Amino acid sequence: MLSIDSLRVTYGGAVEAVRGVTMEVPDGKVVAVLGSNGAGKSTLLRTVSGTLRLHRGRVDEGSVRFDGDVLTSRDPGQIVRQGVVQVPEGRRIFGRLTVEENLRAGGMGNRDRAAKAAAHARVHDLFPVLAERSGQRAGLLSGGEQQMLAIGRALMASPKLLLLDEPSLGLAPRIIGQIGEVIAEINRQGTSVLLVEQNATMALGVADLAYVLDVGKVSLSGPAAELARTDEVQRLYLGHGDAAETGPATRGPRRTLSRWTA
Repeated sequence: MLSIDSLRVTYGGAVEAVRGVTMEVPDGKVVAVLGSNGAGKSTLLRTVSGTLRLHRGRVDEGSVRFDGDVLTSRDPGQIVRQGVVQVPEGRRIFGRLTVEENLRAGGMGNRDRAAKAAAHARVHDLFPVLAERSGQRAGLLSGGEQQMLAIGRALMASPKLLLLDEPSLGLAPRIIGQIGEVIAEINRQGTSVLLVEQNATMALGVADLAYVLDVGKVSLSGPAAELARTDEVQRLYLGHGDAAETGPATRGPRRTLSRWTA
């Protein structure tokens, strides 16, 4: 589905943020990308979603292909219409608009009325609180509810591939666990996911495959459950009792989603 080959990205022609990264997101899978701040995770998603130029970045080498088509020469709107949709870090909802207006904005590029209606029903099924608060101004929602809305808005475009940039950022451990359940459910419903996340416990718990970025390069990769057992990942990402807060790191049978009611 998504194939990234020998990707090099710079900002201002001088700062090299991604250095020869190669990775894949197979159809129907959840792929996690781990790494510390400055590792190149957000740059990677910006490149895939076509928003890199908005941050004054450029692709110097390599390619990004989705279903065989090159994405690096396309604008963000074209990429969304092709089926790749990003939920940005920090949620970036429209705070002055209502919950329902935010969802409508997410579906504006979806010209298929039946698909748009199905996406709307899907969002309300995943996040019943958004239906309950459809007329409320989005800026008045809690942090967890705003994250629901950001994900729901992206799902309104009926993506084939959902890009999630730090969805657990700033949220309580209980809500982080629910995010993991929601990601697993979205994937079960047929949407592939590329998850960029600092919370390794949650990310490795839902992912099929994982990559670790270190200063713009892939330092480790493989099945998520295997990476969770490596000494390096245990030491760098799974220490200090994280597993006790957000659940087991290794992926077992997926649980039935308990609807998010933050």
